[in-house]
Amino acid sequence: MSTDAVRKAAVLGKPVSHSLSPVLHGAAYAALGLGGWTYDRVEVDEEGLPGFVKSLGQEWAGLSVTMPGKRAALRVAEEATPRAVAVGAANTLVHRGSGEWAADCTDVDGITGALTSAGWVGSPSFTGVVLGAGGTASAAVAAFAELGAGRVRLVVREPERAREAVAAAERTGIAAEVLRWSDVDFRELAKDAAVLVTTVPPAAIAPHAAELAVLPCLLDVIYDPWPTPLAEAVAARGGRLATGLDMLLHQAFGQVEQFTGEPAPKVAMRDALREATGNAVPLPLPTDA
Repeated sequence: MSTDAVRKAAVLGKPVSHSLSPVLHGAAYAALGLGGWTYDRVEVDEEGLPGFVKSLGQEWAGLSVTMPGKRAALRVAEEATPRAVAVGAANTLVHRGSGEWAADCTDVDGITGALTSAGWVGSPSFTGVVLGAGGTASAAVAAFAELGAGRVRLVVREPERAREAVAAAERTGIAAEVLRWSDVDFRELAKDAAVLVTTVPPAAIAPHAAELAVLPCLLDVIYDPWPTPLAEAVAARGGRLATGLDMLLHQAFGQVEQFTGEPAPKVAMRDALREATGNAVPLPLPTDA
């Protein structure tokens, strides 16, 4: 495909200067021959997002949305995918020809893609664990549901903070159990878990790394510095590892495909992200890439 038609896309957030999404989308558009396409960073907060989105013209193909605007992105859209509704947030807005916007949450793809590309193979009705609350926790719940989980255990400092993730579990039809961090036996938690997603700072979980080392698969959202103490412990026991960079890469594939209507050039995107991050992590791709 080759075209010089002018089309725009961007990532919205505040702050947004650190976003690596332009690296991924820029590499994709170049590989697809989309010479007239641009992708920028735009600093917009949650309150300003609806007005900004509604002001955009027909030349806009789509928007990536990062914090703190993901819930506002879902509200501003005229239609939404079931998984965006389940998560209660959208990281993707696609401009329809009518001027309306459609919302999706490819963060779910980010997590499922990161785990499966790392070589993790699930089991029927498995138990997944999430450490921490917030938007990533809700997306992890929806990802576990897509992968066939029967139960998710949410470990948080204060149970009230897990409210949104519990709601996501209810909407996706899997059982949720909320555990207070100070009450958890991390060794027993690991024995019962098929996969763990952690969104907490490495220093918070480092004291429990030895107890969690038996995990078969870990997705640690933190990737700088890498490896984290928990990742080192799990890898030493032969567990599978995925990172926040893997999540970023895999969520971008769906965005590119929805914005352009073309298959994502996964190898080109992966290679660009590797270069931009100094080859910090392996970034494996699925076998069909």
